[in-house]
Amino acid sequence: MEESMRTRLEITQARLSQIERELSDESIGNDLPKLTKLTKERANLEPIVLKFKEYLKQEGNYKDSFALEETGDPEMLELAKEERKASSEEMEKLEGDLRLLLVPKDPNDDKNIIVEIRGAVGGDEANLFAGDLLHMYAKYAERQGWSLKLLDASLGAAGGYASVSFMIKGDAVYSKMKFESGAHRVQRVPKTESQGRIHTSTATVLVMPEAEEVDVHINPSDLKIDTYHSQGAGGQNVNKTESAVRITHLPTGLVVACQTEKAQLQNKEIAMQMIRAKVASYFQEKEDSKRAQERKLKVGTGERSEKIRTYNYPQNRVTDHRIGFTINQLDRVMEGELEPVIDALIHFDQEQKMLEEGKEEAHAENR
Repeated sequence: MEESMRTRLEITQARLSQIERELSDESIGNDLPKLTKLTKERANLEPIVLKFKEYLKQEGNYKDSFALEETGDPEMLELAKEERKASSEEMEKLEGDLRLLLVPKDPNDDKNIIVEIRGAVGGDEANLFAGDLLHMYAKYAERQGWSLKLLDASLGAAGGYASVSFMIKGDAVYSKMKFESGAHRVQRVPKTESQGRIHTSTATVLVMPEAEEVDVHINPSDLKIDTYHSQGAGGQNVNKTESAVRITHLPTGLVVACQTEKAQLQNKEIAMQMIRAKVASYFQEKEDSKRAQERKLKVGTGERSEKIRTYNYPQNRVTDHRIGFTINQLDRVMEGELEPVIDALIHFDQEQKMLEEGKEEAHAENR
């Protein structure tokens, strides 16, 4: 194990001990924010320290095996070799696990998300596909035990959605959904196609972690707030009051709308959540793109224009172009069985970050 990595682990171990001392102090119950923060930090550090203790135990066994050789007994010599080999293999595995655990965690991973899907290239077929993607994410959310709430929708003329926004709440939602941002391409024969020709259409997805007021400051004077009648299918008014709310962030031109609640105040509160998330995501995307160019890291850039995945219906195939992952189970994926795709993306991202961490550690040791 590199000395820099061992030092980081020893610092982590010392920090956990400090946290446990602070949590054992009876006065901590009077400071709820601090209690919550320390409890969360302890939960993050405990798996690392436990794994490090396992590593140190195997390292001790490895060193002890040399003492067995000093007896000069042939049987003990053979036993020492076997123990050393077993400890060495286990240490190698544990070091890999620790390297992964030390990869910095995305601070947004535990957050709820707001998702925006738009029919893009392909007219009616793109809108229909946007509806299919909403169905896919709704089913995936259901499988994960998450809740999904529709926030705003603009229906397509032939069905589906020209645009649709929704919120997903649950455990570690952003950590699993963050790689869904980008252009999703569908290849299939539209229902309106009489010649049986395959058409290619595109829908875009934007996944934004929920942002609190403390996460992003928005000057009230930078917002333009409009109210209007909520619209139903066919353009019919859902109610006669202007309960729907549209908010425009003037410096960036970003727009959100919410019309799912009956009361204007509730729609405004939700729309404010949406605009905070969208503005925060806008600036984060700029920062991520800059960093990705500098470090050539990440599973794609997450920009709407980036083609990330193709759904080929005739061949029942889904391909994620960022990592070259293909699965011939499109029918199951569209019913929410996204786990194989998302797990592959998470694994790839972790490997990339581990490589980057390794390069930085090597650079630090050579200085």
